[in-house]
Amino acid sequence: MSKYTKSERQKKLNEIIDKNPFYTDKELAAKFEVSVQTIRLDRMELNIPEVRKRTRKLAQDAYDNLRSVTEGEVIGELIKLELNNYAESFLKTTSEMALQETDIIRGHHIFAQANSLAVAVIDAELVLTGSVDMKFLKPVNIGDSIQAQAEVKDIQNRKYVIQVITFRKQEKIFQGAFTMFTHMTGEKK
Repeated sequence: MSKYTKSERQKKLNEIIDKNPFYTDKELAAKFEVSVQTIRLDRMELNIPEVRKRTRKLAQDAYDNLRSVTEGEVIGELIKLELNNYAESFLKTTSEMALQETDIIRGHHIFAQANSLAVAVIDAELVLTGSVDMKFLKPVNIGDSIQAQAEVKDIQNRKYVIQVITFRKQEKIFQGAFTMFTHMTGEKK
């Protein structure tokens, strides 16, 4: 039996999905200790689309604002973008990303997601990575979903400092301080 009344559960469901739109009905059902069907009915009453539609809508809204890269250059799925402020992307890891004969994801995939997000968050036509101070904190396995969050920490002329933290659920697995530079197209080298 659920510890929430229907109205409490629906209010909490809205809050949880607002914070993390990637929860599946199965994960939400476990969280609330109700059936998947109950969660589906709650979503329908609240006009909350299923996870795939929520993700697609977030991605389209974010991609519409891209300036420094194209949609195909962002590693993972861009889900939030506030230029010169904040961005998020989501990546579902696959066996093609893993080290041979293990289920551990190669670090360059995690780095590529973070780096492409650091580029995407900057409101400029051309962005180059200058340097990165980074740490891989935990291994990532095949099938894990990871979410990168980039925040602009400092802007001086054409130099940007971007902090990127990548999570698996709420567990921090990567962090990096990216120093990025903007370059005007047509500018002499």
